[in-house]
Amino acid sequence: MPVFLESGTDLRTKKEEKTKEPEEFRVILLNDHYTTMDFVVDVLVLVFHKNESDANQIMLDVHRKGRGIVGVYPWDIAQTKTDQVHALAREHEFPLRCIIEKV
Repeated sequence: MPVFLESGTDLRTKKEEKTKEPEEFRVILLNDHYTTMDFVVDVLVLVFHKNESDANQIMLDVHRKGRGIVGVYPWDIAQTKTDQVHALAREHEFPLRCIIEKV
């Protein structure tokens, strides 16, 4: 039962609401033997807003290491970007894939 002062003020202690940061997920592009390097760079610039230099470096990681980390995002953004990559790849008839991993 709440305790009130004569002025009508509620003296109950307020519960602090704790918010936590959203979980983060890595978006990773995977190498294949058909998707052109230029298309990968274009996707990195268009979907992930990378500059030319960063896009080229990530593309080379994908080409040489088989995978390249594109960025770290909350789940909904990571999923949206992954869907955009897959849609662009289908549209241009490339098998480019990306995956999402929890950080």
